[in-house]
Amino acid sequence: MVLLAVCMAVFMLLLDMTIVSSALADLQLSLGADLADLQWVIDAYALPMAGLLLTAATLGDRLGRRRLYLLGIVLFTAASLGCALATSAPMLIGVRALQGIGGAILLAVSLPIIAAAYPQERRGAPIAIYGAVMGAGSAAGPLLGGFLVTHFGWQSIFLVNLPVGVLALVIAVRHLPETRADELRPVDWVGTVLLTVGLVTGVFSVISLHDGGIGGRTSGALAIVAVLALVLFFWWEGRAPAPMLSLRLATSPGFAGVWVAAAAASGTLIAATNYLALYFMNTLGYNAFETGLRAGPLTLATIVGAPLGILAGRRLPTRIAIPGGVALVAVGLWAASGAHADTVWTHFIFGSALAGLGLGALSAMTSDAALQFVPLDDAGMATGSVSTGRQIGILLGVAGMGVAFGHAAAGKADARAAGAAGIDSVLLLGAAGAACAAFISLILLTVATMNRSHDPATGESLAI
Repeated sequence: MVLLAVCMAVFMLLLDMTIVSSALADLQLSLGADLADLQWVIDAYALPMAGLLLTAATLGDRLGRRRLYLLGIVLFTAASLGCALATSAPMLIGVRALQGIGGAILLAVSLPIIAAAYPQERRGAPIAIYGAVMGAGSAAGPLLGGFLVTHFGWQSIFLVNLPVGVLALVIAVRHLPETRADELRPVDWVGTVLLTVGLVTGVFSVISLHDGGIGGRTSGALAIVAVLALVLFFWWEGRAPAPMLSLRLATSPGFAGVWVAAAAASGTLIAATNYLALYFMNTLGYNAFETGLRAGPLTLATIVGAPLGILAGRRLPTRIAIPGGVALVAVGLWAASGAHADTVWTHFIFGSALAGLGLGALSAMTSDAALQFVPLDDAGMATGSVSTGRQIGILLGVAGMGVAFGHAAAGKADARAAGAAGIDSVLLLGAAGAACAAFISLILLTVATMNRSHDPATGESLAI
């Protein structure tokens, strides 16, 4: 019952990361949202997940994970109702941020709750189920969302959370035991504020590029604030008595290689699927459900990729498996590019399926791979940081790809040609970003392998 409660919550919050892509066109018409508003509908949810996840994990260790879970599920469910009742784009964006805070709390305490519920020798199967549910939640979003939007309106993608949230709450109240960490760490509030300010101003900076003129000047000023905040964040983390992110962890080549891979996969493919959905609906003229069906190859490939990733992680060295997964995403996005005014949807099948295999494999491999390069005491911070990296990737990917889409589509007289130019720029940008990340990850993991090829304490060779 503990595993069921956790998996219900995690499925719901991962579903809401991708399900909104099927409603973007309807949100444009219903709420008068422009492209920047649509970017914020996605990023307002991911921002709290990126900025608050590690802090929420520490609070759960101190205050009790059951207590935090109950708070998170109530906040997430109530905010889902608020999203369905939104009457304007700014209102929806604000409530999505509250939903993201609830999601950050739930994601932060989910793995520690499972770890506390099962003895170490029995954790393998529950954690594998947990990982599969995460992948299924992300993959099911476009198809389920398309069905709901087409038949019941865009509000239904948020209302569907209500019965799930209430049931998870009932199960948690009855069956979830209270647990805390054996050693309590103080909460790093300074680091939390600096990271959040850096992420918020950084995303604002990129999205402001849409406006040109004063928007360009605003973007420059916000970029300076973002850089200063992030520099101060890392400076503080090196001096804080109990940092939310240990610099020893962040500067480890092996961990950094895994982190880059996780962030890049989400920041390229998951971000690009939002614009691909807009292209299918606004340019090719499909409704939300038809668009969800055409996302089927990506959905199925992501689900299939997860068990294949587990097999690859067991049979291949991490330095090959992790960069290989990102390379699959890069090749898939490149294969899907090349859209023009006469392109039909079948053009995207092969590339999206190939990229989906890479994303599914990485979702299954990255958290376990990160643990290979950290001490046991840093295990929670490592898995939380990888999850944070995925959200940061989505934040930056959605913002950057929106600018690329808008600039490429501008000036095209024909709407179909404009949409094709926009989606082509998005896919090429994603392919380039994933290819660079695959190379960087390969270098970092190779360096980590060389550093650990001989353990002077034990004299044993370590195959990573």
